[in-house]
Amino acid sequence: MATERVRMTSAQVWILGLASAASFMMSLDSVVVTTILGTIREDLTASTAALEWVVNAYNLTFAALLLTGSALGDRFGRRRVFTGGLALFTAASVACALSPDVGALIAFRALQGAGAAMVLPLSLTMVGAAFPPRQRGKAMGLYLGITGLATFSGPFVGGVIAEGLAWQWVFWLNLPVGLVTMALTGRRIAESSGPGARFDLPGVLLVTGGALGLVWGLVRGNTAGWGSAEVLGTWAVGVVLLVAFVRWEQRTPAPMLPMRFFRLRAFATANPANFLVFASLYGTLFFLAQYFQTVRGQGPLGAGLRLMPWTATLMVCAPIAGRLTDRFGERAFVAGGLLLQAAGMTWIAAVADTGTAYPRLLPGLLVSGVGLTMAMPAAQRAVVGAVRPQEIGQASGAFMMLRIFGGVFGTAVTVAVFTGRGGYASGADFGRGFTAAMAAVAGYAFLGMLVALGIPARRPAPVPAASAEARDADRAPVARP
Repeated sequence: MATERVRMTSAQVWILGLASAASFMMSLDSVVVTTILGTIREDLTASTAALEWVVNAYNLTFAALLLTGSALGDRFGRRRVFTGGLALFTAASVACALSPDVGALIAFRALQGAGAAMVLPLSLTMVGAAFPPRQRGKAMGLYLGITGLATFSGPFVGGVIAEGLAWQWVFWLNLPVGLVTMALTGRRIAESSGPGARFDLPGVLLVTGGALGLVWGLVRGNTAGWGSAEVLGTWAVGVVLLVAFVRWEQRTPAPMLPMRFFRLRAFATANPANFLVFASLYGTLFFLAQYFQTVRGQGPLGAGLRLMPWTATLMVCAPIAGRLTDRFGERAFVAGGLLLQAAGMTWIAAVADTGTAYPRLLPGLLVSGVGLTMAMPAAQRAVVGAVRPQEIGQASGAFMMLRIFGGVFGTAVTVAVFTGRGGYASGADFGRGFTAAMAAVAGYAFLGMLVALGIPARRPAPVPAASAEARDADRAPVARP
């Protein structure tokens, strides 16, 4: 039977466009900053440890405040908090560009992370809530594809800035995008909120402290030592606070993250699978550009250009993968995508050495890119589709928090694997560590594939043409084991 093609409404187009623009701005900032660290080091005479904190300060506040940002949006209005987060991120970007020293830059990067924690989960929430289940995969694929444009252009933009402009331009670029997005959000997006009128302050404090403890231990592990009192102590505090958070959420009448979500099979399997998607993605991203520069002798711009076949797949294929997920369900795309990522990185680990020609690396880069593109929109759809529409904000906060945890975990552990087998003393030394690192990211992906097999197979329910609005009024797809 032919399926009815449903066109987006004007309101849906504006929500998708503005949410994607905000996500684009923050994703581009994150990618480009990692490519200009060398320029920042020279200009601000920063140490290696200080450069690490230029990245980690953002990650810490972002991860620690993600669920809080989502809860604030549900309580005080998603549009209001989304716009406030954009304002904070944009102002912090200007402050980063004007930073007189690396200490100020680190502080303002932390403020950027706080702004991003208010914006990114709410951007996903607004997209998920604006589109009914039958359209949601396509919408999230488009959202991810526009975000992927930042990933695609990030290495190139970073290379241009590193070689031809001042590093401050990375942050100045956020000013016009932020101002235009804020203005249009106020005019084109209606206010909405989540369930309940109470703000779960104890839950916010417990989850923020717990997330901060876990992420602090991850970002400090390679510097302070994985068995150090600092790392083990912060992990212990983080675990205790998160256990207390779970107990509190089970007892409070208005939880910021209902624990019953984890009894939903799709939610309980797609979230850890997505954690491993981003562990593999960020572990790969951290070392690929360095490989082209350290082993192959390319400059930042040359390395960025060689990464484009890998990153371009996200922009090109994500909308297609999202649309197909609407038709065929999430499990095949999350599990299949992770399997392709594992295969692609295994190929890179097998062939990459000091004399490897670039064309030999291309099959692995392309297979990996397609795999990640398949897995990400499908995992997002599985998580937000598992809960009721009014609870999408809460589910999105958890999803985004585990995503950033995955990125921090993947980077930290992959760096530890790299330093255990190689280093920066020579191209050959780096190559040995790089091979081990790529084997590690392939392992994360393969483990994620096994987890993703637990996602329920979903088949969209038949839809009577006469009742489009009632049909889509927040009914999830029919699930079968």
